[in-house]
Amino acid sequence: MFRNVLITGASEGIGKGLAIEYSKTSERLFLAARRIELLNELKSSLSESRAEIFTFKCDVSKKEEVDEIFGEIYSKCRSIDLAILNAGISKRVDIEKMNSSEFVEIFNINVFGVVYCVENLIPKMIENKNGRIVGISSLSDSRGFSKSGAYCSSKAALTIYLDGLRTELRRFGVLVQTVKPGFVKTSMTDKNEFNMPMLMPVKKAVKIIVRGIEKNKAYIRFPKTIAFLSSLIGMLPAKIYDRVSELGYKRLIKTK
Repeated sequence: MFRNVLITGASEGIGKGLAIEYSKTSERLFLAARRIELLNELKSSLSESRAEIFTFKCDVSKKEEVDEIFGEIYSKCRSIDLAILNAGISKRVDIEKMNSSEFVEIFNINVFGVVYCVENLIPKMIENKNGRIVGISSLSDSRGFSKSGAYCSSKAALTIYLDGLRTELRRFGVLVQTVKPGFVKTSMTDKNEFNMPMLMPVKKAVKIIVRGIEKNKAYIRFPKTIAFLSSLIGMLPAKIYDRVSELGYKRLIKTK
């Protein structure tokens, strides 16, 4: 059991599902997101849970906001036992409409939002020689897919960053785990205009993630078929991948 649990991006989707699950077992649950009204609605719905729940309005892309909420968190508990860094965004943009500001926004949230949290987590975890950091990456980190270059590259950067953390923090008794989901039905995937194979409901995804956390898995990848195909795509020679990607893109344009 994890006494003190932090979840970022907890207002909806996977983050919300995980918040509901850990409200059943934790003593203190710290929930952060940009939309505080949704967090407070969630807190009200969990009024009968065993956990003491705290909500924080926080944009993880802003370091000062992250530092501020950690100051409040540490005033209520000695350390975080489990931190699930879930906050993330995705945008699909045609190359002809590319805007660098969108890349900056995606990287600031998906990568630096995690870095800012980790910066606040590791001193206490190292001091206590205990703790667990779970980062929500994606199976899309294997290649750069059409219209998703910013998202894919941000998740690839996050995966590699978590790999480095895992090797560095192991000697301090701190465990780092990387979650790599396929398609999960959330407001983020609802915006996708393409077919999403093996689209999974949030509740099922949450069960897989919680089980993987409990089993101390370094990588929690699902569904298995998509995880296998993602690994295979990552190993394809450039000529083959480019051809397959081009055919897929042409098919997408025709279905519009």
